[in-house]
Amino acid sequence: MTVPSLLSLLLALAVTLWSSPVSASSDYHEQLFLQPLPQSSLLASFNFRGNSSQQSFDNQHFRYVPRALGQILQHAHTKELHLRFTTGRWDADSWGSRPWNGSKEGGTGVELWAWIDAADDEEAFAKWITLTQSLSGLFCASLNFVDSTRTTRPVVSFEPTGHHPDANSLHLLHGTLPGEVVCTENLTPFLKLLPCKGKTGISTLFDGHKLFDAAWQSMSVDVQPICSSDGDCLVQIEQTVDMVLDIERSKRPRDNPIPRPVSNDQLVCDTSKHYNADDTCYPLEKVTDKAWSLNEIFGKTLNGICPLADSSEQSVCLRVPHEKGVFATPGASELKKDDGFTRCFSLPASGPFDLSIPEQQLQTEVPLQEPVLHAERTIVGHGQERGGMRIIFGNPSETNAVDFIYFESLPWFLRPYIHTLQATITGHDGIRREIPASDLVTETFYRPAIDRERGTQLELALSVPAASTVTLTYDFEKAVLRYTEYPPDANRGFNVAPAVIRVLDGANSRPLYIRTTSLLLPLPTPDFSMPYNVIILTSTVIALAFGTVFNILVRRVVSVEEAAALNAQTLKSRLLGKLVALRDRFGKKEMKVE
Repeated sequence: MTVPSLLSLLLALAVTLWSSPVSASSDYHEQLFLQPLPQSSLLASFNFRGNSSQQSFDNQHFRYVPRALGQILQHAHTKELHLRFTTGRWDADSWGSRPWNGSKEGGTGVELWAWIDAADDEEAFAKWITLTQSLSGLFCASLNFVDSTRTTRPVVSFEPTGHHPDANSLHLLHGTLPGEVVCTENLTPFLKLLPCKGKTGISTLFDGHKLFDAAWQSMSVDVQPICSSDGDCLVQIEQTVDMVLDIERSKRPRDNPIPRPVSNDQLVCDTSKHYNADDTCYPLEKVTDKAWSLNEIFGKTLNGICPLADSSEQSVCLRVPHEKGVFATPGASELKKDDGFTRCFSLPASGPFDLSIPEQQLQTEVPLQEPVLHAERTIVGHGQERGGMRIIFGNPSETNAVDFIYFESLPWFLRPYIHTLQATITGHDGIRREIPASDLVTETFYRPAIDRERGTQLELALSVPAASTVTLTYDFEKAVLRYTEYPPDANRGFNVAPAVIRVLDGANSRPLYIRTTSLLLPLPTPDFSMPYNVIILTSTVIALAFGTVFNILVRRVVSVEEAAALNAQTLKSRLLGKLVALRDRFGKKEMKVE
């Protein structure tokens, strides 16, 4: 029997609680999902979804779709929008598969893709620039730097999730900012898009100090049209916040966040070790789960439910074994699912709500599904002129091959040599052999870069056999930039956007995405002190030359006798001037006396 994945659970809850977005009893829904993870971690997944009729949206009657965002989409003729703010790295080896199967996750920094209604590519790009600049001001982000060099047009990596009757006029554009730092300046506009704006409901748990202290966090905004079978269409906005918090780190008080070593009498040591002594301690493996509560993790309790949401919904769900003791605030009703691990709570309409799990013995662990594909991407090589890219794909399945689309968006100053693409496969027997890349790559979409105009776009359709590891490598050349194109921290390197992997799995209703980590590309960096040295040296030479020539042109060369005569005349004229001044002064006084 296959272990249910985290995505399957979230989708099952969404189907059970919300049914169809068109026929739901309420047009606004919100839910919090909590699951303890290994290594003292806790996954908290917040989901907010609002529906507005297409006719009201077109007439600018905004209710659940915020006016600030809705007018931007209308002005830029954007039919579907997906925006991601992500920091950190998802540890798939310890935490299992990604929430929502990666469909709500973006690459490190900011990632944006949208379908825009336009007559041609030029018009679509003009509206894209309007969209990015408007979103930059709305979310206090640097999206205005998504220019033509950071914009790509994926072919098969993304598909619209909404219903578009006339898809022929839609243009897909994709942009990334891997160096963008996500902070509270982005969280505040995100909260303002919610109907209750963080005052009531599960959004009251949001705290920038907790959210951005997480090991991994992702904020997403999705806007798409949804149509039912009878032709009724809605504009749906879905906002999601996923974070992985460290329980022990989150429980520290804000006024004392620095971890401090415990005293010797509080150490738990394994006394069975032969080297155990007063000054030597081998830590004893814990056999109990860590205790935590919402108030300890988020620094506050949940404040009721949002008045616009359905009060009968189960707003908070927790995935722990049913035999584990869980204490909730009185007034909340608990419902345990049949899977043996999930329990949901219906909250009181008002008043604080807290959820607490005491420290208990480890009996049954929550199963975590292994990811269907492991991906690793690094830059190899040495020197300032050339380098290489190495991508490793691992298929943990013993029986099934994995088909996927690999998408890379490379900056224009990284020039790949596609003819050097090579593949190496390692089977379960550990034997490594090189094979032609065409045996694994079934389809290639390549758009070369143009210096300072657009980047490189590469999409590969791949298949990794069961229980195998495939390594792709290719060479690239580093361009030499103008000195004005280097950032202030030029020696740090240049950010390369993460690669996007779309797993082709027809069993899941939502697409399955995996994103690699971003990369740092070192480029040949000039000595920026040399221009200033040249300026100083040139200015000194010019000053010396100009002063010498000026002295020659202005100064008068005379003999000693002429100089003495000129000095005598100068002294005589000064004395005469003093006498005239005295005469005029005393002459005025005599006139006043008369």
